[in-house]
Amino acid sequence: MTVIDISASVMQFLLAFVVVAPLLGAVAALLPAPPGLKGKNPDQAVLRHGVTATGAVLIATIVLAVGFDHDHPATMQATTDISWIPALDVRIHLGIDGISLPLLLLTALLTFLCALYSYFKLPAGPSPKAFVALVLVLESGTLATFAVLDLLLFFLAFEMVLIPMYFLIARWGGGQRQAAAWKFILYTLLGSVVMLLGILLIGLKSGTFDMVALATDNGRGLTTSVQVIAILAIGLGLAVKTPMWPLHSWLPDAHTAAPTVGSVLLAGVLLKMGTYGFVRILLPIAPDGMRTFAPYLAAFAVVGIVYGSLACLALARTGAKGDLKRLIAYSSVGHMGFVLLGIATMTPTGVNGALFANIAHGLITGLLFFLVGAIKDRYGTADLDTLAGATGAALYGRAPRLGALLAFAAIASLGLPGLAGFWGEMLTLFGAYSPAEGLSRPAFRTFMAIGAFGTLLTAAYMLIVVRRVCMGEHTPHSRLSPDDRAPQTAGGPEPSAAAGARPATTPQLADIQTYEAAAWTPLAALTVLAGLWPAVLLGLTDPAVQKLLAGGKS
Repeated sequence: MTVIDISASVMQFLLAFVVVAPLLGAVAALLPAPPGLKGKNPDQAVLRHGVTATGAVLIATIVLAVGFDHDHPATMQATTDISWIPALDVRIHLGIDGISLPLLLLTALLTFLCALYSYFKLPAGPSPKAFVALVLVLESGTLATFAVLDLLLFFLAFEMVLIPMYFLIARWGGGQRQAAAWKFILYTLLGSVVMLLGILLIGLKSGTFDMVALATDNGRGLTTSVQVIAILAIGLGLAVKTPMWPLHSWLPDAHTAAPTVGSVLLAGVLLKMGTYGFVRILLPIAPDGMRTFAPYLAAFAVVGIVYGSLACLALARTGAKGDLKRLIAYSSVGHMGFVLLGIATMTPTGVNGALFANIAHGLITGLLFFLVGAIKDRYGTADLDTLAGATGAALYGRAPRLGALLAFAAIASLGLPGLAGFWGEMLTLFGAYSPAEGLSRPAFRTFMAIGAFGTLLTAAYMLIVVRRVCMGEHTPHSRLSPDDRAPQTAGGPEPSAAAGARPATTPQLADIQTYEAAAWTPLAALTVLAGLWPAVLLGLTDPAVQKLLAGGKS
């Protein structure tokens, strides 16, 4: 069933447009604005160009989704297959199915919302032209990663996003941005070098780099030893990008230093490239090797779940001087642990849960980073002790809509039933209860129990954050001293008060602005929609996952 019947040639064009248009937009952003489109100044013109280009890509992606045959989500659609490098049998092979389509939509949506947000709130840094061009190159690389069906093209797209993100952190980031940017690029490049070796091994041993042909062969053309080596090499590169504990240490620094839109894109879409590679490449192409490493992957995943939660609890406690952006970054380590656990089960239930958790994490954590960025703009800091002690009423009293939305995002992140975060975690735990044939049930049920314990820890630190930031603390030691930077309020600086005494009136912060509501509302609405109607996503992924795990047979 298609909502609108669109011809195959138009679908091919739309997918090619979605991948290539951001690159063309990036080139156009660096050129002078045409007469009549300059607006009030050149900076406004290029920012408006960014909104227009990302908006056009989002519209094309939505039309692509509308024309997608939802009765056959396991079939590759909108395919283009053109020979590119005949000597290596490298082809420009594009296509989408029920696994990649939701990720394309998520990427296009988040990039558009970031461009819209930046139009009104551009991060401090060099030329806006360079900023818009880098965001568009980043979007093109991410979309290409989810659309290409050739291993070497996948690697090129996978690497394409590194340089734009490096410069977004290094030039538009906050404190310690240079060190964080170098750490990001070094970790991911080293992982990519190893991944390339694994990709070349598969291509040389099987005689093709075509991902569809390799998935259909289902590893029958590769010996078990080759599969094990390929899983180890490719999996290492993907694990760095995911990130999997203990290869995660670049992530908190990168998130803490990145500008708001950089954090949103990093958490919302770049991390998904790693987990997508596990599902699209390793599960179908090297199943025997994956079966060998699945228990180890699950073990690292549950350690990451608990480690990320404990790190968040340590940052959230009073007096720890924890950074709220850093806390959300560590929470991503835990959430992506659930995704890896679902993949490690090698079952339709677990893999569907992993894919659902991927999308839920992109929506919820993207919203959280938007909110934390807005709070930092208003208070001048993301330090939890300062945020909690700035006033007795905190966000609920000073910016009630902002506080309510932060509380909503936090409870969505902890997996409250009825919101998107719940289904992914539940399905991955169900998958771990009954893993694929050949995997140890006692081991995976132990992993399930540890993962379930991690959900309790997640609830603990998220509720602590809500209590401290939204409700505030009345303890004298947590108040801002007269020498501290006064928070931005709607009516001027906050009047001084005696230590421990509640002000007679609670000064108001600027609450949610119109442009902020426009950027955040779609994420909140989709979080509710996916939570109340999970079939809208599972109906796409399940047939594709079933076919993938069956070796290309529907």
